[in-house]
Amino acid sequence: MRGAMRLYGAILGLACAFPAQAAPPTITNNTDPAFGAQGAVDIVARIPGPTPSGIAVVNNRLFLTFPKHDGDHTGPTFGEWKNGRLVPFPSQAYAASDSGPPSQRLISPHGLTTDSNGMLWLIDDGKVKGHPIPPGGAKVVGINPADGSIIASVPLQAALLPGSHMNDLRVDLTHGAKGTAYITDSSFDGHPALVVVDLATGKQRRVLEGTPSVLPVPGYQTVLDGRVLTYDPPHKAAFPASGADGITLSADSQRVYYAPLASRRLYSLPTHALADFSLSSEDLARLVRDEGEKGAADGLATDPWGRIYTTAADHDAVFRRNTDGSFDLIAADPRFVWPDGIFADHDYVYVVLGQWTRLPQFHNGQDMRKPPYLVARMKIQPPAETP
Repeated sequence: MRGAMRLYGAILGLACAFPAQAAPPTITNNTDPAFGAQGAVDIVARIPGPTPSGIAVVNNRLFLTFPKHDGDHTGPTFGEWKNGRLVPFPSQAYAASDSGPPSQRLISPHGLTTDSNGMLWLIDDGKVKGHPIPPGGAKVVGINPADGSIIASVPLQAALLPGSHMNDLRVDLTHGAKGTAYITDSSFDGHPALVVVDLATGKQRRVLEGTPSVLPVPGYQTVLDGRVLTYDPPHKAAFPASGADGITLSADSQRVYYAPLASRRLYSLPTHALADFSLSSEDLARLVRDEGEKGAADGLATDPWGRIYTTAADHDAVFRRNTDGSFDLIAADPRFVWPDGIFADHDYVYVVLGQWTRLPQFHNGQDMRKPPYLVARMKIQPPAETP
């Protein structure tokens, strides 16, 4: 994203021989060969507005969320990008209406994912900028992409705080009669946590609140749009710098991985423990595993082979964490202005480029976003077989 701190890059054409990851740069002189674009990037959507965030792809159908917590808008809050335009999904009344009970329509969906059966799941944080979260507004919603039917709508009540920002989610079908949702509450007022919801019973709770694995790191530094920025509480943050944000499941649903936004560490927990309501938050804190560095990631996604993709805003890039803990650069591109929502399948990794760092609150009230907002994809390949 931002000028002089891009650490990776090369000539775009070099990537043609390396479709699964970007080609390493070639050093030929006394300049940094990584100052530029690297990797084969395909832009699959150019959206004039509103700003997209969550993403999921089902049978080559592209679905996107359009939250309102950072600014109200009149467009759909959830839709399918189809033939170059946004179509409210599953209906105009459910995804693009400002009337009716909040429990019966989407208010401000943010995170989006699919479960192992291909069903769509959204976390509606219920928050419209400048307004409190209405009763029934915050909820976990499941939608069948084949016919648009609502397969689940679980309100968040016991796990919801007035300042909650339910950010992203993953759904684990190996625990609970109808599955278990794991949600990151990034929090608008300094109380980030993980939220666990039994989708069959609606039972829910907050865990790990106040523990290091969900908190932003004071002194965290990044470079965005050419500016060196530091998270320095209690001063107002000059960039998105919340707690628990990105979340993803292992391919076998045995571990959940997550990370605070203003942190470079990746953490994980066994799902059998996180889904166990008999364990205390203190019990869970003892089971948290620090997985090491992951870069300056917002969104996280897992491919079918268990590799984790991370957005890397300060490098205008997408990284991949392999199962042995090593990292690959998938692509770096100056168009990757705050890569946000991310989704991986057998063929591609997709990323939403939402320009969230350019919101007015980070630029003295001036909106610096420059539509169209882009959705990109990069081709991926299965890992090479071990001899």
